[in-house]
Amino acid sequence: MRTLTTTEELAAYCEEAAKHPYVTVDTEFLRERTYYSKLCLVQLAMPGTDDSGAVLVDPLAEGLSLEPLYKLFRDVTVVKVFHAARQDLEIFFVDAGVFPIPLFDTQVAAMVCGFGEQVGYETLVRKIAKAPLDKTSRFTDWSRRPLTEAQKTYALADVTHLRQIYEFLAARLEETGRSAWVEEELKTLLSPDTYTVAPDQAWKRVKTRTNSARFLGIVRELAAFRETYAQERNIPRNRVYKDDALVELASNKPQTLEELNRARLLLREARRGEIADGILEAVKRGVNIAADRLPKADTSREKLQVNPALADLLRVLLKAKTESAGVAAKLIAPAADLDAIAAGLRDVDALTGWRREVFGKDALRLCDGKIALAAKGQSVRVVELD
Repeated sequence: MRTLTTTEELAAYCEEAAKHPYVTVDTEFLRERTYYSKLCLVQLAMPGTDDSGAVLVDPLAEGLSLEPLYKLFRDVTVVKVFHAARQDLEIFFVDAGVFPIPLFDTQVAAMVCGFGEQVGYETLVRKIAKAPLDKTSRFTDWSRRPLTEAQKTYALADVTHLRQIYEFLAARLEETGRSAWVEEELKTLLSPDTYTVAPDQAWKRVKTRTNSARFLGIVRELAAFRETYAQERNIPRNRVYKDDALVELASNKPQTLEELNRARLLLREARRGEIADGILEAVKRGVNIAADRLPKADTSREKLQVNPALADLLRVLLKAKTESAGVAAKLIAPAADLDAIAAGLRDVDALTGWRREVFGKDALRLCDGKIALAAKGQSVRVVELD
């Protein structure tokens, strides 16, 4: 098992990898104590059947630059293969503003190929590579050096088995003509918006039970302060204060330190110093913000008049269509989208792109009374209506 600890070693490896049609990539990182993930290890493998083309890259090694890897990421002649790539891509985007293009995510591809919803790497290794996978090192501290042999073996397996999985899934997609489906799904993963949290938009992630504009205005200011504070100090947002404490503060609107210290859910560290001052300032801004600048909750779907019988029929149709196509149902449409269609909305993902071909067209025909569903044994079929 080779571990690269210098920029020169990494550059030489990436130059060799650029001669191949693809390279598999994985990372190990820590995020429990930071806002941004701390990259601790990068695993790479070129095509092959043994470990000779696989390496570990130590980003914690003094003086090592990942720029040779980023150069490889920018090389459009080499496919970069990941499994469940979102967190890996976030690390590279935050560090260097770079995305690996072209990208192939085996988790997305597996869902399109009928391996179920959010299928794990271990499952694909077992089903496709026909190999066991030792996961005992998964939750170890990857920032500690030296790495153990068990850690290295575990980390390397995340890219060596991935080669066989990629080749199998890529061939399956080519056979079924679904490669474009995966490319469509990957657009979100390759969008900077996926990884950029603007402080003034952070409030939309906070779950509340009231849609009062003034209350939401205070929530927005508290969430913005928390996000900015966490980003600048690289600490988890929940270390500043948790969502339930944020909602409590927005409800009680403390004006003084004495009132602030009555909060039941606030962490001790947030009751004094910069955080306490920031909370009071945020509450003050939220209380005094002009009415025309207050945020409004999106309640459009809450007011929908859902036809429950039609929604149930759409669920049956979705199950029949996805089983027939061998695609994970969750990838086509979540329950909320089916309810939206049953309520008359048409601006729904399930009615666009490749999803429209698999499910959307017949969903609309079912809504318009042009088809019916018939059950026979364990199967459901579409019946044309005159």
